[in-house]
Amino acid sequence: MKKGDQLANLYIETMAAEGKTLAKVDGIVIFLQGGAPGDTVTAQLTKIKKNYLEGRVVSIQNFSEKRSVPFCEHFGICGGCSWQHVNYETQLFYKQQQVIDNLERIGGLELPVINSIIPSAEIKNYRNKLDFTFTASRWLTFEEMKEGKAFGEPALGFHIPKTFDKVFDVKQCHLQPDPSNAIRLHLREIALQNAIDFFDLRNQTGYLRTLMIRTANTGEVMVILQVAYDQPEWLELILKSLSTTFPIITSLQYVINEKRNDTFSDLNVTCWKGKAYITETMLNPGGKATLQFRIGPKSFYQTNSKQAHQLYKAAFDLAEFTGNELVYDLYTGTGTIANFIAGHVKKVIGLEYVEAAIEDAKVNTEINSVTNCDFFAGDIKNLLNDSFVSQHGQPEVIITDPPRVGMHEDVCKMLLNTAPRRIIYVSCNAATQARDLKILVEKYSITAVQPVDMFPQTAHVENIVRLDLK
Repeated sequence: MKKGDQLANLYIETMAAEGKTLAKVDGIVIFLQGGAPGDTVTAQLTKIKKNYLEGRVVSIQNFSEKRSVPFCEHFGICGGCSWQHVNYETQLFYKQQQVIDNLERIGGLELPVINSIIPSAEIKNYRNKLDFTFTASRWLTFEEMKEGKAFGEPALGFHIPKTFDKVFDVKQCHLQPDPSNAIRLHLREIALQNAIDFFDLRNQTGYLRTLMIRTANTGEVMVILQVAYDQPEWLELILKSLSTTFPIITSLQYVINEKRNDTFSDLNVTCWKGKAYITETMLNPGGKATLQFRIGPKSFYQTNSKQAHQLYKAAFDLAEFTGNELVYDLYTGTGTIANFIAGHVKKVIGLEYVEAAIEDAKVNTEINSVTNCDFFAGDIKNLLNDSFVSQHGQPEVIITDPPRVGMHEDVCKMLLNTAPRRIIYVSCNAATQARDLKILVEKYSITAVQPVDMFPQTAHVENIVRLDLK
């Protein structure tokens, strides 16, 4: 077999890592892009490895009963909702299996009975934040390329998966509720009508760079427009049009970014109209009081607001607080978990490496009248040491919710050294979580595993693991 060969009548057995599917040919595993478990397909080989093959589905002979009709016209081009062709029940099954496979195969861990995955209440329009990119030359579909259509039309949309310079034009996205689509389409139209340049990602020329839209369950809407240089006439025209057409926008902001990349964490963000933040709300664990969280343009907040409550409530339940605990909340971000549990413990100490997030966390404790939280900024592998514990107290419980890369090995070793009676490990990447747990089980037993679906229509899954000191 060689690259480019087509293999017919492959039966797709299961889902694999990174949203791929798995079939076998002559006993050799082949990982496929496309298809669904139960499909019989023809695939074209894209890579030949020593122990496995890779390919992409080019046609389907028999369709699986586990399939669902994709609801988005951009399915197959956009990488955002790559599982929407699989019914939700099947998505949940494979997400739970993904957690088990990672913990057992990567971590080599002994597991208790796994709790059933908590499904998302909403499987469309569940995100509270989307980032769109302008391009001077939109990426064409395969059909348009075959027809000989020329590149060169401007667009406002998403990047083609794993590319920095290929952006397709989004007509409608089903990830964020209204007025997200209307705002994006209006901005695109205003720019085209007034011949305002879209950014060329390769040549680094043009004016309009990115658009961020954040929504909250309070009905507030934040819009952040990123431009490449100061052009007051264009900026004023666009912002006035957005403000007039969408009075629902409560925070209208802009960034002038002259760098080669689109990140603006190190840049000034100017509030042109309204407040510099929006406010998200969440019930406390008992469901009797409402917590408020201010979200600025650089703030992190779980992108599925409704499911964030389910995630934090599950972590809270697994912690089994008595009310007398000193809790360390690692990677606290803007203090959402710290504020969530504060009323049920003696004290919470939050640690976070992003200083701006710690300032947000302090604000959130103030507006929620929380008085038993302290926050500290710094690299956690340097911040969390014997001196810190000696100064601030021995924690009974540690909650850790690191980014996708997991915890630094030094942090894992410090957890072993600190030896709280219980650790609650929240992760958006069960693979790196498994790696870290492999270190922690030296002194801890895994007593509960709770998957949570935060991202319907995707292969991603959140997972909570409870560890008890042996």
